[in-house]
Amino acid sequence: MPQRRIALVTATLDRAGTEKQLTLLATGLTRSMGFQPVMPGFAHEFDIHVLALQRGGPYEAVLRAAGIPVTVLGQRGRFDPLAFWRAKQWLKHLAPELVHTWGPLANTTGRAAALAAKVRKIAAGERCIDPQKSEVQWQIDRWLARHTTHIVAVSTDVRDFCIAGGLPAEKFVVIPNGVPSASGGRKPPVASAPNKRTSLLAELSIPPDARLIASVGPLNLHKRIKDVIWAADLLKVIRDDVHLLILGEGPHRHALMHYRDQVEIRDRVHFLGHREDAAAILDHCDLLWHASSYEGQPNAVMEALAAGIPVVATDIPGVRELVTNSQHGFLVPVGDRAALARYANKLLDDTELRARLGAAGRERMQREFSCEAMVHRYTSLYRELLQ
Repeated sequence: MPQRRIALVTATLDRAGTEKQLTLLATGLTRSMGFQPVMPGFAHEFDIHVLALQRGGPYEAVLRAAGIPVTVLGQRGRFDPLAFWRAKQWLKHLAPELVHTWGPLANTTGRAAALAAKVRKIAAGERCIDPQKSEVQWQIDRWLARHTTHIVAVSTDVRDFCIAGGLPAEKFVVIPNGVPSASGGRKPPVASAPNKRTSLLAELSIPPDARLIASVGPLNLHKRIKDVIWAADLLKVIRDDVHLLILGEGPHRHALMHYRDQVEIRDRVHFLGHREDAAAILDHCDLLWHASSYEGQPNAVMEALAAGIPVVATDIPGVRELVTNSQHGFLVPVGDRAALARYANKLLDDTELRARLGAAGRERMQREFSCEAMVHRYTSLYRELLQ
């Protein structure tokens, strides 16, 4: 059976949520993830190519190692006529049967280039609820939606947000993010686990009896990292064993570190940057703080739940589809730093509660948000589009 050629278009291949899900899908479709093919005899049903409009990144190497061709254009800014022309020429030469764009920049430049290259089928990926989206951007999206076969929303909240913005409801399909089964649950304790925790604490000059709270994600304004630093400062007033580990990079790192030093909590808040062993570090933490003001469907929350780690997160669309309050963790109002600290303290003081919420979150991720299920859903969509 001849392969069906598909182009996946993204802005970058940075270490971020959208890029991670694209990589999981692309490698899953080529069976490089190690799980069973979506249907016997169709292991190489799709010929996947990836186009990064702006730049490559860590996931570029992962894709190339899986044998997936990657092209990087170097687009500058949101509107770059040269990059648009190069994207159009690339698509004409590649001649894919389907173009699937991922995220705001790709949805604009990628779809426009696909239309210019006369690609027959175009799918767009809406992955975030952005309250700052301008009317001009909505107008562009509404026009492009007329020429789009399907629009994939990462959650029902994202779908409803886009429909409220004027995008056609009948074109939407919801496909949630996936969590790889390899990280889909805490493994039973092994002899090396205490040694790994001891090594981590020694590396960070943290006392061996410390309680660890994680915050994972890009250091951008809407992630509200200041809130978790402030919450850590509140916890410091009532207990002396809590340390906050902030994993991620971003444009506001230096400002956030300066803020941490201003509130005199440098000894309790640790900026770890990007870590290849982030999953292992998260596995040693007692809970996750997630303080964003808006999201689509945050990978950090999903991965914490899949690891059996309870979450204290802001009660926003996208997150509340993952976390049921008091069942998988606790939801708090955006900007409520005292609530972040209060529920963290509650979890740290109650081992049984922490275990119960962690087990419920892990079970839900395995049941509803596995990476295998995500790949199956996209495979069904692609088959439908390519009939």
